Order: sequence, then C-alpha cells, then structure tokens
Amino acid sequence: MTSRRLAVCVFVTALAGCSHAPPRVQLVEDWPTTAPGSYEAVTTAWTRTATLRGAYQEVLDLAATFKSAEWRYAHAVHTAQDRGLAGSELANTLDAAHADVSGPYEVELMVTTWDRRENDLDRGAKSVWHVALVDEAGHEVTPLEIVKDRRPNFVVRAEFPAFGDFATAYVARFPRVTPLLGPNIHQVRLRVSSERGGVEVSWQSP
Repeated sequence: MTSRRLAVCVFVTALAGCSHAPPRVQLVEDWPTTAPGSYEAVTTAWTRTATLRGAYQEVLDLAATFKSAEWRYAHAVHTAQDRGLAGSELANTLDAAHADVSGPYEVELMVTTWDRRENDLDRGAKSVWHVALVDEAGHEVTPLEIVKDRRPNFVVRAEFPAFGDFATAYVARFPRVTPLLGPNIHQVRLRVSSERGGVEVSWQSP
C-alpha cells in the first residue's frame, strides 16, 4: 500500500471513530441580544474533538473551539463577571468583543501529538501539519497565522476545559476570503492533515 493510500485510510479511520454527533449551533455572526447560556455550555457547544490513530499509537489528539459571535459574547460576559465589571466597563468589554467578530475567523486549537516534535503548528509552511477551514463548497481557507497561546496552562484550561494535560494551545486566524458563517450556511469544517493522515471536525447548523 502506498504512503498516500495509507494516509487516506488513516484519515477515514479517524473520521469513523466519532461515536456521537456533536451539538448543532447557529452558524451566524449576529451579535446576541441576550445571554446565550453559561460560558461553560457555550464553549462546550462550540468545541469539537478528534483523534488520529496510527498503527501502534495515537498520532494526534485535537480539540478545537470556534470563536463565534455567540462564544465571544459569552466569553465577554464571563470575563466581566469574574472581574466584577459593571456600567461603562461592562459595556466596553462587550463592545471590544463585538468588534472582534468582524476580524479574522479565529479558532483555538489544542493539540497533543505522540511525537512532541510534530506539535509544531506555529511553524507555518514548515509545519508537519496542514490546517484549513473548509466551506460548504469544499474550498479550503488556509490560516493567516497560527501562533501559540502563551498564557499559563491554568489560564488556558480555565477558558477552554478541553485543554489536555499534555496539549499545546494555538490560536489560528483565518482570512475572510469566503463567508464561513451566515444565515444560509449549514456547515463549516476544520481539517488538520499530514503525510500520516488527518482529522476533520465540523460545526453544523440546526
């Protein structure tokens, strides 16, 4: 079996390993007018996980949180509550989060690799991994940048409970070359692949 064919087989195996469907979410950028739910519940709804397994060991474990308008609103409210903000300070925090919605699409990536040398998503084109968002037509959108989230682990874990003990956290930013969210969008996918295979997760609308 060729290495390319083997990679495809591993990729398919990784996708088939999903045991249950993740929750559906509203794939829109409308700024919420009311609290969409607790921060923990919203973060869980917008987080997807996948595992790539090789012949003898786990190759990659991925958790990805899409920072949608709903997530940014919930995160801003959560931050304000933690800091005891009110009045104009609360309004400024929400306004800043709202402004972020019009920037690049952003996904928090939490990655664990069996070979730690392969945990190198921040190396750009030199990385072992190819990372892309995929629109409904199947077009890939490659990131503007992927940078390490250099905050202390306990801070990242408090914000993203899916952050594992041996994971490295990254922030991936994608350009708005095509609408990935909107009222007529039914699905957006994230693909992480290499010569050894790949994983794909998706966010789907109700």
